[in-house]
Formats: sequence, structure tokens, C-alpha cells
Amino acid sequence: MTARAFEVALDIRAELGESPHWCAESRCLFFVDIKGRALHRFDPETGRHRATLLPEEIGCVARAKGGGFVAGLRSGVWRLDGEGRPVERLAANPEDQGTSRFNDGRVDPAGRFLAGTVDEPKDGGRAHLYRLDRRGLTALAGGLLTSNGLAFSPDGRILYHSDTPTFTIWRYVYDAATGEVSDKTLFVRLRPSDADRGRPDGASVDAEGCYWTALYEGGRVQRYAPDGTLLAEYPVPARCPTMAAFGGPDLRTLYVTSARAGRPAEELAAFPHSGSLFAMRVDVPGLPEFQFDATA
Repeated sequence: MTARAFEVALDIRAELGESPHWCAESRCLFFVDIKGRALHRFDPETGRHRATLLPEEIGCVARAKGGGFVAGLRSGVWRLDGEGRPVERLAANPEDQGTSRFNDGRVDPAGRFLAGTVDEPKDGGRAHLYRLDRRGLTALAGGLLTSNGLAFSPDGRILYHSDTPTFTIWRYVYDAATGEVSDKTLFVRLRPSDADRGRPDGASVDAEGCYWTALYEGGRVQRYAPDGTLLAEYPVPARCPTMAAFGGPDLRTLYVTSARAGRPAEELAAFPHSGSLFAMRVDVPGLPEFQFDATA
């Protein structure tokens, strides 16, 4: 597979960049800065960028049918308007909001919103993966530390999901008709070392069904075959890449967000663009993003 190196696409230096989401209609990439409490919009053709500040941390975002967005915030899942301003809380975060917030999320083929939480103390396994549809909020998995890495196979029958601090990526059989998961199996388990604490953060799947995951504290993005075989890895000019997502009119640009909050001074000196948005052209395109449908 031919690929170029990752380069800086937007030198934004966010505190905790996450959730890149390509909008085909506007030809813009949306992403969040969790700690900076902002939704960002970036037009790669013009270089134009703008941000909307929010009243609380925003962990993930996706486009909604009819306009605007669905987003996971600390207090729950919200509907945002076209500028990213909160309009309506669709579901409250059922966990202790003092130690829990929504993190990674993605829309399923039927328009439901899947989003997980993070157990901020990382000591109790109190985080969950939830599904939001017209029936309300339903827990699909529990006992997690940091719910992450949500992505679907091209046919929508497989759901990938990671628990970042445990260095594991799981796969489920997904029923798009009901939104139920079953047959949880281990997809990938990374083996940390003192020199390499890279662990699976946000992810996306390409048109060949391969899973691309950003390794937080690993400084790289990995591509896995559907059977879990590691096919390739690409260094990122930041120690903490957070999520990979496909964009561009042909979906052949891989965008990666990153983090700089709380990182050591020597690391930031070595990787001064930490927190920025990076991009790399790839041969295999990604998959179009689904839109949230509140009636699903």
C-alpha cells in the first residue's frame, strides 16, 4: 500500500483534539477539542477554520439528519445547531458527571448514535458504551475505563470497540435492525513496554474493511486487516495521536487529531505540533459517515 507521510493540515495545537468527522455536503472536516470545549470546522480547500466554544467538554460529534449535529458532552448527548451551539439534551449522562463524561461516538447504519464514556479516575471500570435511539439511552457494554475506537465494517455487521487503558480492541456482531450487539471477541491486544505505551484510541474502517487506529502515547497509526493482522503503521509527528478519520471528496485523505494537554515539556519540544490536525493521502478510501436520525 502506497502512502505518504503525515503532515500538518491545521496547526491548531488543541489541548485534546478528537472526533474528526468529514461532511461531504460542506466538504469540511469537523472535530472537537475536548479540554478546550470547542467544536472546530476546517475547510481543507481554502484553509479556512473557525471554532464554536461550548459550555462544557465535548467528547464526540457527528452530523445529524436535517442539519446540525449530535454530540456527546459531559452532561449527556445533545443536539447542536449548525454552528455547534447546544439546542436540546437528548439524554442525560447516567453516570457520576463529576468523574464521567462522554468520549468517542459514531452513528450506526440505521441512524442511531453509539457513544461511550470515560471513567476519569481510571480505577473502577465504571464507564459504558451506550446506544441512543428513539427508545432512549441503552447500555451495550460496561466495566470499561475509556470507551473508544468505535467503527463499523463496510457491511455494518461488525462493530469494533476499544477500551484504551487496557490496550484492547474488541469486535461484536452488530444487528443493524435492532442495534443489539453479540458475540464479543478479542480483535487485537497490544503489548505495552516501558519504551512504548501506545494504546488504541479513536479509529475508522476503510473500504476494504481494514481498521485504522491511532495509538495514544504511541506516536503512530496502525492499519489492521479484518482478521486482526497488522498490515502497516505510519508515524505521526505527535506522541499522542487520538483518532483517525477519512475525508476529502474522494475519502482518500486520512486525518488524525492529537493531544498536548498534560504532556511533558520535553515531549512538546520534540513534537511542537502536538495537538494539531495531521493528514496523509492513502490508496484505499474510507467509508461515508452516517447521519444521526432521532426517529431511528
